[in-house]
Amino acid sequence: MSFNLLIVDDEPDMLQLLKRSLEPDLDCHVRTAASGEAALHQLSVQPFDLVLADIKMPGMDGMELLEVIRRTYPGLTVIMMTAYGHIDMAVEAMRAGAYDFITKPFEHETLLLRLEKALERQRLIQENQRLQKQCRDDGSFHCMIGKSPSMQRVYETIQMVAKTDLTVLITGESGTGKDLTARAVHALSYRQKGPYVAVNCPTVPENILESELFGYRKGAFTHATQNRIGLFQEADGGTIFLDEIGDVSPSIQTKLLRVLQEKEIKPLGDVHSIQVNVRIVASTNQDLKAKIQRQEFREDFFYRLNVLPIHLPPLRERAEDIPLLVNHLLEKHCRELKRPLKTFAPELMGILQRRHWEGNIRELENVIVQGILFSPEDVIRPGDVGLESERVRSAGLDPQLHTLPYKAAKESHLRHFNHAYIGNALVECQGNVSHAARLCGIERQALQQIMRRYDINAEKYREG
Repeated sequence: MSFNLLIVDDEPDMLQLLKRSLEPDLDCHVRTAASGEAALHQLSVQPFDLVLADIKMPGMDGMELLEVIRRTYPGLTVIMMTAYGHIDMAVEAMRAGAYDFITKPFEHETLLLRLEKALERQRLIQENQRLQKQCRDDGSFHCMIGKSPSMQRVYETIQMVAKTDLTVLITGESGTGKDLTARAVHALSYRQKGPYVAVNCPTVPENILESELFGYRKGAFTHATQNRIGLFQEADGGTIFLDEIGDVSPSIQTKLLRVLQEKEIKPLGDVHSIQVNVRIVASTNQDLKAKIQRQEFREDFFYRLNVLPIHLPPLRERAEDIPLLVNHLLEKHCRELKRPLKTFAPELMGILQRRHWEGNIRELENVIVQGILFSPEDVIRPGDVGLESERVRSAGLDPQLHTLPYKAAKESHLRHFNHAYIGNALVECQGNVSHAARLCGIERQALQQIMRRYDINAEKYREG
């Protein structure tokens, strides 16, 4: 993608040489200025991505120009040029806010490399500014929705920790968006072009989790008929997300501690360790310090994980975000379910904002899906999602049922109940029917029969 470069130098030959050589090699538009004053005029009439300026110039020199740019265009990246004998001035310029400096005479390839690095920095600054504006305008941040002060703090923390390569521990109740947070950390990090591998730790049996994470060698155990790389190797150069780390066994904790300390893994059946370049982001909905007290979680492992903590607030503590979330999720699921766009009745919106939301955003999303599917009109009302007013609910009545024959009313009530109950179970198990059956305390085949009867599709609860 082409960009705009402003070159400032009092030597006309240097300006023409740089313009002719840099435009084709960097795919950029070069504008030139023979003085600091001329450069400020150029900056006032069009936007630039980078400024390359000489320090020694008559009139307004490069240092004065830098000071004005830093004050007037604070997000603009500036590289200074200086003769070999004036390196001290270049160092002073960097202290004053210049991104880099290059000494004359310079090799063309060296200059290209410096400019490309500066351009990458400028693009990151511009992307950060764009994201911040987007957050202010519509309350969204990397698929996370919310304009409340608590969510703004979360966004700021994500942006801060993403710039490092340290381990991150995301805490919060189920359904608060820990996976989205981990993805945002990866997307904003320098590893963004590398792989992102998510591991749902509780869903993988302990005897399988170790081989999944670290891989194995042929013959390491029965049925190990060939070598297999683990998820840590798949994530090399990127990020691995260990979801619900509080559920892993002490033996797995010990092996993960070694990865954090040594940056290496040992596949099952191998005598040699393998170096891995992976950032670990973990999450939990549990109180790990309480688990440490019960000797269920290693203290040294906890402190290795909890280098950069991010805590996600529960939905009940940011009720002002619920209208934003509802509108976003309504649009998303109406589109996915191929239904006309619906709205929520004001009464229902008030009920949603007062609700406790044990399942947080995941539970809210489930209610919205039910409303889209079951509301007979374009407006979703409390009775469509089983959230009648307190007066009606205290009487144990659905305000719509009395208009139906007994059998039809009973069937409608059962349909609402099964979609709500089984839907919540599928949300918790991310669409895994076997796990949902165990959670409900019934056989898998029985659950499948109920799902077929009431048109409950497990696919829409699965991630990805």
